[in-house]
Amino acid sequence: QVQLVESGGGSVQAGGSLRLSCAASGLSDGSYCIGWFRQAPGKEREGLGSFDTDKNTSYISSSVKGRFTMSQDNAKNILYLQMHSLEPEDTAMYYCAADKRKIPTYCIGYYKRTSYDYRGQGTQVTVSS
Repeated sequence: QVQLVESGGGSVQAGGSLRLSCAASGLSDGSYCIGWFRQAPGKEREGLGSFDTDKNTSYISSSVKGRFTMSQDNAKNILYLQMHSLEPEDTAMYYCAADKRKIPTYCIGYYKRTSYDYRGQGTQVTVSS
């Protein structure tokens, strides 16, 4: 059974940094797309970026590009979301989701999807001014 568990959220002041982790277990052999998303109360879900585990390549949304990056630790099956220059507007529940990569280009727009095969419970990020 696939499980995604997020961690690393917390409270930080504006301008600070956080690194979120998405620990994946139960993934079968093959390539996966793993995406990071967030949702704040009263706002629509926003895709932040996606990662192709086979190509070791990230695709970051223009809304956070330059501040957020993604990387993976293959040995630990963890995908990281490094966030810098955080703003109060970044306050939200952050979660990761995953699908098996269905075609070679599947991960490019994966973070724009609204449905996923697997999804974690999320970790809260609160940025104070």
